[in-house]
Amino acid sequence: MVDLKTQYQNIQEEVNQAVIDVMASSAFINGPAVKQFQSDLEQYLGVKHVIPCANGTDALQIALMALGLEPGDEVITSDFTFAATVEVVGLLKLKHVLVDVDPDTFCISPEAVEKAITPNTKAIIPVHLFGQCANMDEIMEIANKHNIFVVEDNAQAIGAEYTSKEGWTKRAGSIGHIGTTSFFPSKNLGCYGDGGALFTNDDDLAALMRSIVNHGMGKRYYYDRIGVNSRLDSIQAAILGIKLKHLDTYIANRQAAATYYNEQLSSIEGVETPALNPQSTHVFHQYTLKIDGLDQFKMQEFMKEKGIPAMIYYPMPLHVQEAYEAHRYNDADFEVTNELCKCVISLPMHSELDEEQLKYITNAVKEYLN
Repeated sequence: MVDLKTQYQNIQEEVNQAVIDVMASSAFINGPAVKQFQSDLEQYLGVKHVIPCANGTDALQIALMALGLEPGDEVITSDFTFAATVEVVGLLKLKHVLVDVDPDTFCISPEAVEKAITPNTKAIIPVHLFGQCANMDEIMEIANKHNIFVVEDNAQAIGAEYTSKEGWTKRAGSIGHIGTTSFFPSKNLGCYGDGGALFTNDDDLAALMRSIVNHGMGKRYYYDRIGVNSRLDSIQAAILGIKLKHLDTYIANRQAAATYYNEQLSSIEGVETPALNPQSTHVFHQYTLKIDGLDQFKMQEFMKEKGIPAMIYYPMPLHVQEAYEAHRYNDADFEVTNELCKCVISLPMHSELDEEQLKYITNAVKEYLN
């Protein structure tokens, strides 16, 4: 699904030197490489504060911890997403409220969010799924009307740009009160291990989150609050610093691959290529088809026999999962998610795809569908 080996070979000298520099400095935790990457990412995203941390799940948890929510407070998020988004809500003894998604973008439905608001709602977590932004105009309108926090789960859309109805353009993750991301190796901006970060323009929230990631300390050995140990190490920061310089090129390569897929597959009956939110660029963390009337697992197996990985994100809605209190939800409220779980399949998508590979993949798709 992601060719990290070829990507590394193309930047090998830069990455190796960056790692050697960290080894020579012996500043493995919170060293100069972390501070430099933090500064570079702040500039790239156009935000005042980036707070690096150990992984994307920690980023989500730390964001919610910084908002001062109490057990039982409600957090609305998408039913069609990876479990980490909801997992952290449960870990903090908050109450997750899952809602349906938009049938075109697969991102959280603002209409469903509005219906789910109660006096106990304290936060919304829109997930910028597969590489493009949710409808942030409407989500922020809802949040402002009800005095609710917005935490953007930007693990899949770093580098995407959102243009509001008012005309301003901002990077994904910089629109709500807090943005979070993951640097898992397969992400568009991924390290060679685990890593994550939080973003905000709020000075007070930034100070809180910097404290939380480091055991609740502000000043060394003075503990102002309960925190966690969640730090991005210097080697991963150095690698990310190199890859950040190439991120826009990686995005352009993914977009070119998506254009090829679209040209080859969009005219096939029963296939829907990814719909684009006109207010957001799409950085194609995943390239996901909707196939009508076919068994996506059989298609996945056919592709595997051809030597082509194809993934099904996500085969089972969160609202029916035992861990997430399926008894609380009415299945009829998740019409779109239920349908998506039966018909989506994602093709290989990464920055190193060449025309020969793309042709082989699309020919295999056509062969199966015919």
